[in-house]
Amino acid sequence: MNDKTYASVFQLNGVPKLTQAIPLALQHVVAMIVGCVTPAIIVAGVTNAGSQEQILLIQAALVISGIATLIQICPIGGFCGSGLPVIMGASFAYIPMLLSLGARFDLATIFGAQLVGGFVAILVGIFYKKIQTLFPPIVTGTVVFTIGLSLYPTAVNYMAGGVGAEDFGSPLNWLIAVATLGLVLFCNHFTKGIYKMASILIGMTGGYILSLFFGKVSFEAVSSSGWFQLTMPLRFGMKFELTSIITMAVMCVVGSLEAIGDFTSTAGGGLNREATEKEMCGGIVGNGVVCMLGSIFGGLPTATFSQNVGIVIMTGVVNRFVLGLAGVLILLAGFVPKFASLLTTIPSCVLGGATVSVFAMIAMTGIKLITKERLTSRTITIVGLSVALGIGMIQAPGALALFPDWARTIFGESAVVISSITAIFLNIILPEEESQEDSNHVNEMEADVV
Repeated sequence: MNDKTYASVFQLNGVPKLTQAIPLALQHVVAMIVGCVTPAIIVAGVTNAGSQEQILLIQAALVISGIATLIQICPIGGFCGSGLPVIMGASFAYIPMLLSLGARFDLATIFGAQLVGGFVAILVGIFYKKIQTLFPPIVTGTVVFTIGLSLYPTAVNYMAGGVGAEDFGSPLNWLIAVATLGLVLFCNHFTKGIYKMASILIGMTGGYILSLFFGKVSFEAVSSSGWFQLTMPLRFGMKFELTSIITMAVMCVVGSLEAIGDFTSTAGGGLNREATEKEMCGGIVGNGVVCMLGSIFGGLPTATFSQNVGIVIMTGVVNRFVLGLAGVLILLAGFVPKFASLLTTIPSCVLGGATVSVFAMIAMTGIKLITKERLTSRTITIVGLSVALGIGMIQAPGALALFPDWARTIFGESAVVISSITAIFLNIILPEEESQEDSNHVNEMEADVV
């Protein structure tokens, strides 16, 4: 076949050479694989899931992520999927809320809430044009910043060995965690190419090898697992509890806002144009559909993976066949229990050392969004008060002790929920101010602080 019949990897459509497509697809898989399964591992821990259930959760996370990616790459019916070159995976943004629900209820309640939350996300996609004014960068940035901050205790607990572990807080756990983090930082800031993009994977590999040396890894679950297994529908059951549903619904709206940001970045950085309304609506609807599908098969809520968006922007490789091939590889990995069980052997301290940098990046992404608008007295109030109420509420567990159970679940268990509601409300009611007045007011505030 003549080379001219192959598409360029820098073109959105067409089939490039497999010798080019396969390595580029593997690069995306390497960049997302650890981040994709980590939420499943964390949720399995807080819900006290058995080793077999943990393996199934990891498998489901990979299968649903592969399906979600393929739907985004190849939209169904022109309205379910964005058609943009993005990779989808289990989202870290949901972890604070999932930890709260998992500790309070069980997996069945999480997936029941997720089914309804996915439907809410579909509604957000359908009515995106009418409601987008509610979510300017100051609101989305505040929410993302709060997500990052609320994840820090989770990372630190894992660095210390995981809450409940016999050696929680031991020097050995911290040694491995810091070594893992150091390797991640080295690859991220002192290397280029695949080593930089796979910094988290390389850091975790180094931490894992160090853990092997100290005898902190057991392969018992790997030896007892098979080579092929399908995740059966409703394996974890499904329960519907109102407060969990409301909390999940709010988070699915937040997740839709996160997707909007990544779709915008992908279209702008990779395709040199703005994302169309059809792509935005289709992308959000597609994610909502997959969220509902995941609730049936045990896959946690998905989101666009920012690290893969970064790869697309940095390399300029936007070919949908390449990204679709990555989606197929992710999907196939989800059918192999031995691969999933191998991931369950990663010690908590290694997970913490690798993910603390991810959580830090989430918080800093929020700050980037916030600073897209001028810091006026109005925007300072929106950000400061929303974050203060959200983070403050979860750091004062007894603050709502005499409230009804439903109120404690919705407002007292997740910083993201109360920060989101506060930011949206303040953005609606606070009046815009004149530029000079704002500048003078901010200067006066700074002077008072000093």
